[in-house]
Amino acid sequence: MMVTESPCSIGEQIESFTELTRRMEQEIGKVIAGQHEAVSQVLTAILAGGHVLLEGVPGLGKTALVRALSQLMDVQFSRIQFTPDLMPADILGTNIISEDTAGRRGFIFQPGPVFANLVLADEVNRATPKTQSALLEAMQERTVTAGGATRTLPEPFFVMATQNPLEMEGTYPLPEAQLDRFLFKVMVPFPDAEVLLEIADRTTGGRSSVAEKVVDGPSVISLMQLARQIPLAEPVARYAVRLVTATHPDRTPVAAVRQYARYGSSPRGLQALILAGKVTALRRGRYNVAFADIREVALPALRHRLVLSFEGEAAGQTADSLINEIMDQVPEYADGGS
Repeated sequence: MMVTESPCSIGEQIESFTELTRRMEQEIGKVIAGQHEAVSQVLTAILAGGHVLLEGVPGLGKTALVRALSQLMDVQFSRIQFTPDLMPADILGTNIISEDTAGRRGFIFQPGPVFANLVLADEVNRATPKTQSALLEAMQERTVTAGGATRTLPEPFFVMATQNPLEMEGTYPLPEAQLDRFLFKVMVPFPDAEVLLEIADRTTGGRSSVAEKVVDGPSVISLMQLARQIPLAEPVARYAVRLVTATHPDRTPVAAVRQYARYGSSPRGLQALILAGKVTALRRGRYNVAFADIREVALPALRHRLVLSFEGEAAGQTADSLINEIMDQVPEYADGGS
């Protein structure tokens, strides 16, 4: 799918976008039972060109979800199992001594696993801050500097990181500034009884499912470019700004945020709301962003950017509960009217 600027083809492009994303979700459904909301949020983040942090207890299919993504997008995939002894060079690559046929020796660069289109950073909070920062720098700059040379990472480039919220002993939680590099934080909940039965049927029987190719790397880039072309009306943009501003305890009209939040979202949270809102609009077959699109992506876009105070944690508050209160109390229009 190639993006064009011809007005007469806009309808066809939207229809193609909607159909491709529907098929992508359908292919993931062959591999992952349930988890429809998590799958939808991950696809939205991918099409917005962002990285995703997946959080959930072991065994919920986080790794399988990322593998299915690489299959349906037909892109180069690599997996990095994060451990405390992992070093930055193990991720980024390093210079090694090589000898040619004439016996001359020299240094050549051996790329690390980060040189892929889709990188799974499994249990990212188990590695030391030095190794985490090496990966997160690559996420932000989309380049790697080693041996005095800067090398560009392939396009498209996505990092899907996972972390287990239960086993926090001996781990290194990501600092807020590094969490901010992720477009979305997606929660992967424990499935209900019917989904558990389906998981058991799929995984203990003789059949196995694989996601079929739907798009390739250049097509994904085209879809991302189309999403950025979606117009955003000023009232909707201002609503997104008010939501982000309301996460800050010194600027919010929401009493719970003033009481329980330590600090709120950075401007990256606003960028995440708008880009993901544009993708959501296209997935719904519309060429404009609605207030509902912004609200739909608010939780995954902002939950890792709103930091609770000690009082908030002691009171059992969560970032999600505060964001829901913000959406309840912040009006779509500045004067509260229509």
